[in-house]
Amino acid sequence: MDEKTGRFLNVVDLEATCWDGPVPPGQANEIIEIGLCVVDLEERERVARHRVLVRPERSEVSAFCTELTGLTQDEVNGGVPFREACALLEREHRSHTRTWASWGDYDRKQFERQCGGGDGGVRYPFGRRHVNAKAVYAASHGLRRMGMAGALRHAGLPLEGRHHSGADDAWNIAALVLDTVRRGAWPDRKDV
Repeated sequence: MDEKTGRFLNVVDLEATCWDGPVPPGQANEIIEIGLCVVDLEERERVARHRVLVRPERSEVSAFCTELTGLTQDEVNGGVPFREACALLEREHRSHTRTWASWGDYDRKQFERQCGGGDGGVRYPFGRRHVNAKAVYAASHGLRRMGMAGALRHAGLPLEGRHHSGADDAWNIAALVLDTVRRGAWPDRKDV
């Protein structure tokens, strides 16, 4: 099984600017961290873990956002522009050719929104093959959809690292993906 047959899966989790209440005037939700875990579906293991900090252009990191994610404005100021982050995903993580998964559809929709807006738009870094791991996990267990932390508890898996850290959440979601793979419930590449 190689890249063309879907051996590797990119599990993505992002963090975005957020507030305790409505979005302040003149600001917008923007991606500030992209966590990525590469899963080898053949070997059934997590093989790489990455973190990309993204410098917001139309928003600031609120105190609420820092409390939730641990990310500060100073930290994300050292990140790369969103356009560069998307190019890096394609260049270094083959995001345009690999199937990718996220917990729910928020991450996919946020990438679509952010790529479509702004000055001239940004090339969407992913291919068409996206798996909503939250939906697959719930369906495979006959459960209602639940958050990642709840699913980890349900599966008897530990929450590793900090919840609401993109890199740590991608790592944990990958553990849930592998649990689903081991039970034979993960969709085949031709099904996504």
